[in-house]
Amino acid sequence: MPFTIASPVTFEEDIKKSRFQAIAVPVENEQAVKDFLETHKDLSTTHQCWAWKIGHNVRFNDDGEPSGTAGRPILATIEGNELTNILVLVNRWYGGIKLGTGGLIRAYGGCAGQCLLLAEKIELIEKKKVSFACQFNEWSIFQYELDQQQVEFKADYTAMGVQVEALLQIHQIETLALKIQDVTRGREHLKIVEEPNND
Repeated sequence: MPFTIASPVTFEEDIKKSRFQAIAVPVENEQAVKDFLETHKDLSTTHQCWAWKIGHNVRFNDDGEPSGTAGRPILATIEGNELTNILVLVNRWYGGIKLGTGGLIRAYGGCAGQCLLLAEKIELIEKKKVSFACQFNEWSIFQYELDQQQVEFKADYTAMGVQVEALLQIHQIETLALKIQDVTRGREHLKIVEEPNND
């Protein structure tokens, strides 16, 4: 069962005069990763190393540290905690004492690990994007249903009626599909929107 973290967490420690700061955040997609790294660019740091895992996709970056001493240990910590849909950024402010490759691996992996210990793990519930259409007089029924289930949705009003896109947890799909058939008397069906894969 995949897990992610409930909310962002931060951990800081000093290792041989270098300050390390790990920030772990839950992320839904690569755009969220890019946005986070963009807003957390810190020019005062010596290195900003990171790793993320979303589903089966992983990336990591050593940001100028010797290859394999920063990003990979951070990723190993994520995978060791069986987490996904997560980004861990570790900032380093160099304090004048070299740590050596072993020291760096321990520092980056250790700081990321301490940070993840503070995080509340939650079960990751897979969601799928779905779409359906309905007439204006039917929309209030569906809107009520989606609000009750706390579903994220977007409704577009067209000349023909309402076009709806929603993000459903797997177990919610069948219930909504039946509701749509019922309310529209079989005229409309729930469609699952296939996300384009960037790989």
